[in-house]
Order: sequence, then C-alpha cells, then structure tokens
Amino acid sequence: MDHRKRIDKSVPFVAVNIAVLTVSDTRRPEDDKSGDLLAGRVTDDGHYLADRRIVTDDFDAIVATVSKWAKTDSIDVVIATGGTGLTGRDGTPEAFRSIFEKEIEGFGELFRYISFQKIGTSTLQSRAVAGVA
Repeated sequence: MDHRKRIDKSVPFVAVNIAVLTVSDTRRPEDDKSGDLLAGRVTDDGHYLADRRIVTDDFDAIVATVSKWAKTDSIDVVIATGGTGLTGRDGTPEAFRSIFEKEIEGFGELFRYISFQKIGTSTLQSRAVAGVA
C-alpha cells in the first residue's frame, strides 16, 4: 500500500531541509544506493537536501555528525540509513538516542509495520528510532 495515498491534502505542504546520513563501513559515494534513494525521495517529494554524508559504523562519528546537524539552523530533519541491524558494529539507534531530548515512541513499530508489507519478517532486524534533538 502506498503511504502517500493516505496524506491529508487539506493540510498545506511545507518543505523542510533534510540531511541524509549513511552509516556504513563499506559504502562510498559511488555505491551508496540507500543514500541515493533517500536523497532522491527527499527532493522528489518537494523537500530540500540540506546535506549528505557517509560515516563509518562508529558511535562517536555518528554522534559528531548528527549533533552538528542538530545545531544547524538550516537543517530541520536528519534521516539515516544503515547501522540499525543486530551485528556488533550496528550502533546507529544508540548514537541517535544519546542525542535525543525526546524519543518519538511508536515510530519504530510503525516503520516495521510498513516495512513488513514489503520485506516480511526480515523487518525485525531493523531497530528504527526517531526523536527530537
């Protein structure tokens, strides 16, 4: 089911400035397909790509990048891909949580519910989180 079909058209659209972060020990700009997809969706949906980076699966590198963006007036939203799995190096949720002032409860459940429609039980490997910093 296409989530865009459920958007309330009576609410005026407001474009926001979005930064995209890819967390990976192996991705480079030339092969960052997930980052490319997110950046494309950001702009295709009428928002602004404010910044885009790739950092390694390293807690301090993730925190440094996201903290800098959170303090930047020209960035409203940060979307990250990678580092949410179950391996020893996957620490994106923990890094993000260390920055949150408030976590958005239920986001992970909704994300996994939507993902389940496409990828089935593999969605359980995603530890998606969202919050306000």
